[in-house]
Amino acid sequence: MDYKDYYKILGVDRKADGAEIKRLYRKLALKYHPDRNPGDKKAEEKFKEINEAYQVLSDPTKRSRYDQLGESYSSWQQRGAPANGFNWQEWYSPNQGRSARADTGNFEDLFGGNFSEFFRTIFGGMPDMETAQPNRSSAGTRQARMSRPAYEQQVTISLQEAYTGGARLMDINGHRLEIKTPPGAHTGTKVRVKGVVPTGVEGQSGDLYLIIEVADDPRFERNGNDLYTDTSVDLYTAILGGEVKVSTLSGNIVLTIPAGTQPGQTFRLTGRGMPNLKDPQTKGDLFAVVKVKIPQNLSPHQKELFLELAQSK
Repeated sequence: MDYKDYYKILGVDRKADGAEIKRLYRKLALKYHPDRNPGDKKAEEKFKEINEAYQVLSDPTKRSRYDQLGESYSSWQQRGAPANGFNWQEWYSPNQGRSARADTGNFEDLFGGNFSEFFRTIFGGMPDMETAQPNRSSAGTRQARMSRPAYEQQVTISLQEAYTGGARLMDINGHRLEIKTPPGAHTGTKVRVKGVVPTGVEGQSGDLYLIIEVADDPRFERNGNDLYTDTSVDLYTAILGGEVKVSTLSGNIVLTIPAGTQPGQTFRLTGRGMPNLKDPQTKGDLFAVVKVKIPQNLSPHQKELFLELAQSK
């Protein structure tokens, strides 16, 4: 079995904090997401590898165990990698029962994980939450239900999906289910899928929570339900007034700007922002910030005209 360098996979320093790990994960996940690379098997494998690395490095308990393993593995290499091989046996996770195996296996079905042998060996027996034990009394049964484990998995979506709402087809326990993300979702939004994760307790299933991560969009900056976008305007339109196209998440619209519009001037487009998560019919606003393009390579005649303007001020 080969050692997997999760820090190298995400391109982060071993001392990187959680925010840096999360930032680079989001960047890579967006780049290699299967929706952006249809039919590209290499991108699909890279996406799985990135998600596996993030599963470990974003969890303090798993990361601590992984770092301890890394020190041991490095020490073995520095000794010349003795021929008897690295002792993986001492790093096997203790068997925590069916719930732990169902945990990783279920996520494979959900997210195409196909977790590596390395991940299974080191982390396959580390459940995220303790499974409730069955109890024959009614009080015990109620307690077992209340204690059913909830499993969480991060899902990255685009800003466009957050605007319109999206749907993902997932295989959960042999069933093909459509999981919907709501319009107006933001980073941190939780989508609950009830009773789909096996717990190892007969007759009980845990809930799955998809933790939404909204990827950055180069066209827009989001602030709550409001959006901000830069709109390029040529010098002549800024001076004389006219119409310009403004990008929105529902398509381009035409904005009429007045004569004498200044660089950095902001125009508010009511109701063109993000939907309200609790009331999707209510939307925030879009703010178009004017960026004036200064002409280059002026002709001699154009220069003369600008000089006349400069002298007449």
